[in-house]
Amino acid sequence: MTMGALMPPAASAAARPDTVQQGLNALVHSDGLPAALASVKDRKGHTRTYTAGVGDLATGAKVPVDGQVRIGSNTKTFTAVVALQLVGEGKIRLDAPVDTYLPGLVRGEGIDGRRITVRQLLQHTSGLPNYTNYLGDDVRHYEPRDLVDLALQHKADFAPGTKWEYSNTNYVLAGMIIQKVTGRPLATEIDQRVIKRIGLRHTYFPAPGDATIREPHPKGYNQDSAGAPLRDVTEMDPSWGWAAGQMISTNSDLNRFFTALLAGRLLPAAQLAQMRTTVPADSFGPGTRYGLGLISRPLSCGGVYWGHGGSIPGYETRGGATDDGRAANAAVTVQPIDETAMKHVEKVVDTALCR
Repeated sequence: MTMGALMPPAASAAARPDTVQQGLNALVHSDGLPAALASVKDRKGHTRTYTAGVGDLATGAKVPVDGQVRIGSNTKTFTAVVALQLVGEGKIRLDAPVDTYLPGLVRGEGIDGRRITVRQLLQHTSGLPNYTNYLGDDVRHYEPRDLVDLALQHKADFAPGTKWEYSNTNYVLAGMIIQKVTGRPLATEIDQRVIKRIGLRHTYFPAPGDATIREPHPKGYNQDSAGAPLRDVTEMDPSWGWAAGQMISTNSDLNRFFTALLAGRLLPAAQLAQMRTTVPADSFGPGTRYGLGLISRPLSCGGVYWGHGGSIPGYETRGGATDDGRAANAAVTVQPIDETAMKHVEKVVDTALCR
C-alpha cells in the first residue's frame, strides 16, 4: 500500500487548494496580476477568504486577508439604493425629469434635462456622454459639477430611452439629485442609510482630498499597455469617480451589502422590484442585464447572480449575490488589459457561486 493511501481523506483534500484558490493562483501565475483576493459566503452565512500573490511589489509583503480596495463602480449600487430609498419616501419620482431637481443644469447638443428621467439616469438609458472618456491625465480634485460640465461639452450619444449605454455622468447627476433633495452630502447619506444600517465596518466614502486607503490593503497598480511596467497608483484623489466610483470597501463587506440588498433589508419591496427590472447590457457579456444600479449575470450552473463590479486605476472587482443567499466577490490589484484575464476574474466568481 502506498503512503498516500494511508492519509485520511480530509487531510488529502485540505492539501489541495480548492477551486476558488486555484482560480486566484492562476490569476497571479498565469495572467501575471500582482495580487488577487476573494471572499465567499455560503447559504448558511459561513465565509471563506482567500489571497494570492503579493500585496506590495516593492517589499514583497503579503496580501492582507480581506484587505480594503477601491471598489470603483460598485459605488453606483450604493448611490442607486439611496436614490430608491428617497423614491420610497416620496422625495424623488423615478419618472420625473432631471430638471425637476436640477433645473436648467442639463443642457447641451441633443441634451435636455426636461426630457431625461431619473430612471434613465439609474439605468444608463439617458444618452448622456460619459465624462470619463474626456478626463485625460488631468488628475486633480473635481467637484461633481465639473464632471457634468465636461460631459455636456459633447453631443448626446442617443435620444433618451432609445438605447442602453454605460455612462458615469448618469450617476454623478443622481448623486447631485440626492444632495439637492436631502440637503446633505452624498457621502453622509450613503453612510447613514446604507453603511451604518447594515454594519459595513470596512466601507467608506473617502472625504474630499483623502487620497489614502485607511485600513490594511494591497497596493494597486496601473499598466499602460501589455508588457509595460506596473506603476503604484494606490494613493490618488478619487473625486473624479464621486457617486459613480469613489468608495472603498472589502470583498466581505460587498458580500454583506449585496446579500442585504437582495434580502429586502435596504429597500421596500416596490423599489427593490424596480431596481431588478432590467434591460440587456450585452457589452458587459452575453446574457448580462442592467437594472437600476444593479447588474444580473448568468451563472454556468443555471440562474443568475446580482451585483455590479468596479474598475478603477489600481483595482478591479467583480461579484454579487444570489437570491438564495450565496455571495462572492473577487478583487485584483491592476485593471487587466487582457480581456482573457478579465474573464478569468469573472470565472472565479462563477466558480465560487456554483460549487
